[in-house]
Amino acid sequence: MVARHLTAALLVLAAATEARAVTGGREDPAGPLAGASVMVLSSRGGVCSAVVLARDAVLTAAHCAAGPAEHRVHFRDEAGAPVLVPLAGVSVHPGYDAGAISGRRRSIDLALLRPATPLPARFSAAVLGETPPRAGASLSLGGYGVARPGDARSSGTFRTAELPLVEPYGPSRILVWLRAADGRVGACEGDSGGPIGEGGRVVAVTTWTSGAKGCGGFSQGVLVGPQRAWIDRILAGWGAAARWE
Repeated sequence: MVARHLTAALLVLAAATEARAVTGGREDPAGPLAGASVMVLSSRGGVCSAVVLARDAVLTAAHCAAGPAEHRVHFRDEAGAPVLVPLAGVSVHPGYDAGAISGRRRSIDLALLRPATPLPARFSAAVLGETPPRAGASLSLGGYGVARPGDARSSGTFRTAELPLVEPYGPSRILVWLRAADGRVGACEGDSGGPIGEGGRVVAVTTWTSGAKGCGGFSQGVLVGPQRAWIDRILAGWGAAARWE
């Protein structure tokens, strides 16, 4: 099983006529997860999703923000025009290991980003869940990634999919795994950093998929509850705070 990071290698964010994300999911641009989600673009062409924690703080996957590339928070304004916001701060989790997948090592693939200017008031702060969900629970996976592998024009619209939590390697205090019965529905390129929700709370952040073409298969996320101390400490230093339940 080959695990793939979900950063989409896209040279441009196309103004798609058929914009989708989360392969096999449904368009959900007005849903609660979408209202607390933005995108993160890299100067090297990468596209990720991210969770809004405050108007000046977003949570994403570490591999979406680590390295020498320049990053921007991206969204569209109420007129549909693209907006790119530079960053005033980046904090990558100290437990992040860029070579963890190939080396089969533990990694906390999370990063906090501080936009240089506040996000519009229309974005709502996500409520983070401290208690991990149980195996068999139905979770909502959301993101702005591509709906078809390798097709940049199928990215850019928020989509969600309901997936059961499974434990192929036993229970984990760090990760969650989601998988549809047929293995076809799940995260895709560009969904890294996007929310995984349960009961209105974001309980994890998407990090990779096992799908052969970067979509579907097992979708993995990093639980946010066990990382609360780090999240709260960084946000406090920025004069912000997350909402927890």
